[in-house]
Amino acid sequence: MLQHNDDTEDVSLFDAEEETTNRPRKSKIRHPVASFFHLFFRVSAIIVYLLCELLSSSFIACMVTIILLLSCDFWAVKNVTGRLMVGLRWWNHIDEDGKSHWVFESRKASPQENKTVSEAESRIFWLGLIACPILWVIFAFSALFSFRVKWLAVVIMGVVLQGANLYGYIRCKVGSRKNLTSMATSYLGKQFLKQNTGNEQTS
Repeated sequence: MLQHNDDTEDVSLFDAEEETTNRPRKSKIRHPVASFFHLFFRVSAIIVYLLCELLSSSFIACMVTIILLLSCDFWAVKNVTGRLMVGLRWWNHIDEDGKSHWVFESRKASPQENKTVSEAESRIFWLGLIACPILWVIFAFSALFSFRVKWLAVVIMGVVLQGANLYGYIRCKVGSRKNLTSMATSYLGKQFLKQNTGNEQTS
């Protein structure tokens, strides 16, 4: 479902989109609706999958319901909850030459911006983002080894959609750390070069 990763770039998220506030960093949930829907669609898809044979005798109805829930979850997490809850977003665009670019965005880590991050929301976000794809992988192996071939397409869809969001947000997180590392390395390199140049000139 994802296009080939021809090019990637890490950028800052929404340079002038949201004005920063001076609220203290607290453990309370600042975006309850986003936090609810971050878990609602993905947990509902898992519950329907586990209880589908009890809820309905129609495989098609269960499959469509699960895929709809997974699709809603993919869109909500990719476009809404990641931006609101942890200040991250990933997306893809194709330039005029037809080249695909993957962009992994993160908010600029200013002191005021850090104060607006909720630790509770961050824990909810990453817990849901990591735990649910792991469950879908377990379901995939279970369906494979129990020869429930008809469910393989459904669980693979769960692995792909939720795994894609997990990969995208990990790239956002790692990308921001990479930028800090490269800046620190560049700074140390410049200081080392200055010291060596100064020593050569005085000798």
